[in-house]
Amino acid sequence: MQFFKELQQRNVFRVAIGYIVSSWLLVQVADLVLENIGSPDWVMQTIMLVMVLGFPVVVFFSWVYEVTPEGIKRESEIDRTQSTRHITGRKLDRAIVAVLVVALSYLAYDKFVPGPHRAPERAEGKQQLVTEPVLVAPDIKTEPDNSVAVLPFVNMSSDEEQEYFSDGLAEELLNLLAKIPELHVAARTSSFSFKGKNLEITEIASRLKVAHVLEGSVRKHGDQLRITAQLIQADNGYHLWSETYDRQLDNIFEIQEEIAIAVVDALKIKLLGEAPKIRKTDLAAYQLFLEGQYLKRQISEDSLLKAIEAFKQAVEIDPAYAPAWAELADSYIWIGASEKFSREEGHALADQAIATAISIDPEYAFAYYVRGISWIFSKKEFNRGIEDFNYALELEPDNAFFIAAIGKGAFVTGQFERAITQYKAALALEPVVPEFYWFIGKAYLSSGRLDEAEASFRKLLDLSPDAYGSLDLWETLFLKGDLEAALALLDAFDDLAAPLSITHYALGNSGKADEHLAKLIDYDSDSNPFSIARVYGYRGEKDKTFEWLNVMVENSSYFPIFILGDPALRSVHSDLRWPPFLDKLGLLEFWLEMPTNQE
Repeated sequence: MQFFKELQQRNVFRVAIGYIVSSWLLVQVADLVLENIGSPDWVMQTIMLVMVLGFPVVVFFSWVYEVTPEGIKRESEIDRTQSTRHITGRKLDRAIVAVLVVALSYLAYDKFVPGPHRAPERAEGKQQLVTEPVLVAPDIKTEPDNSVAVLPFVNMSSDEEQEYFSDGLAEELLNLLAKIPELHVAARTSSFSFKGKNLEITEIASRLKVAHVLEGSVRKHGDQLRITAQLIQADNGYHLWSETYDRQLDNIFEIQEEIAIAVVDALKIKLLGEAPKIRKTDLAAYQLFLEGQYLKRQISEDSLLKAIEAFKQAVEIDPAYAPAWAELADSYIWIGASEKFSREEGHALADQAIATAISIDPEYAFAYYVRGISWIFSKKEFNRGIEDFNYALELEPDNAFFIAAIGKGAFVTGQFERAITQYKAALALEPVVPEFYWFIGKAYLSSGRLDEAEASFRKLLDLSPDAYGSLDLWETLFLKGDLEAALALLDAFDDLAAPLSITHYALGNSGKADEHLAKLIDYDSDSNPFSIARVYGYRGEKDKTFEWLNVMVENSSYFPIFILGDPALRSVHSDLRWPPFLDKLGLLEFWLEMPTNQE
């Protein structure tokens, strides 16, 4: 007890508290400043280490020494009757209060100034290199029992063209349920991949790693709706809840909210916040929005043009409907050039649409995701794209596609291991998304992890036999030296001049290799000069490789966004022409940051 009083009298507690609070505030300020100047991690780590090591030194100093009017003296040298400890204590109290006020002000600003107030800064874009994106998926805090997949609702209408409405209704319901933090909801791409497949509910749930499945049907006749929905427990097939809604079309939003609440009640989930509300709009605009989404996902020039028209009509009816603006922007980016507008015009229209969406709702995560896609794939502004991907994930931390988007940004900028980490995290949440297996396979391929690349592409083709992974599997087998298997894989295709030329050249069949190359030049010299450059890259003919790479840059017909990891171009990496070429594409800074290119 006497020792405790002595600590109080010597102001040791005050000094310790003051040091801790001051150190915390200093670390926060340093973190902010160092982040903005792009300082390496070790600088911040050094500051924190110094703060920690300094604590016992300061405490020891406060015990042994005392501040007096004559200066600092050892405590043992001071007459207790002449001590000024009480004065020093009052000064320390005032200093601690002052520092606490500053610290609390900083905390209040950090907590209560939300994302929208920072949106103008994001709109302007930052110029520094974004080298440390979010890399790890957040932990899912839900129990396995609190998981559900929403299957596409069956269209029971007499008009088959109403299928867009039943699909869209299920998707909007999925998005509504996904807003509940206590519930894990399988993504639309995963759930809808089982559409039209005759699989048992237990099998679907097992593949999606969910405990429950929500299915239903929609019958629409004019303004009359009949919606049936049922929640099924996957392990035994029992219906936990079912309901039929006979309503008018103008009740559509209320029906979706009622279904969401019924699912929560059936699963006995205790909501920590308010029940989510669907984003409402004019009914005509809503139907056009659902139709546009349905058309956009068919990914053809004709369907994308029709989707654009549907979204344009939707925003004409309701100019404040941010989702329609964001989907309109995404459609312009997907289509690129068309008979109705050039690539440059399409990009400008996409910019206008996405700016409108963000101005309407600065916290609409999908809008930032679309803007990130535009920055990277349309403008080659890679840092800005990665920044928007990070912000989208900040707004929706459990969204597997935003987690994967950061992996996409990492892959584009040559951070292959980081890309793999992100896509593993995305696949942990959504295990049946073909796109994820393609990207992680490409990252494995670029990293030289060929066995893992092969496994990823084979899984992709298992999930989607008609997917784009066949040529990537061919390239993996080719790089592994299994040339006969690679050639056999190409037999299933009618005309693949580039891989056939590459494979025959490696096999020593120079005649066949030249024949396929000549055919490739005849057909693709204007539309896809990059494929020709890749053939010459695998041949090791550097002059020809750069000749066709420069053609690609000049006509801007195609941009190989993943060029830093392309194995066909490894033969020119040491060429003096390679860095200037990357500089034209805006990729040189990332090339120089890659570990293999640093001394």
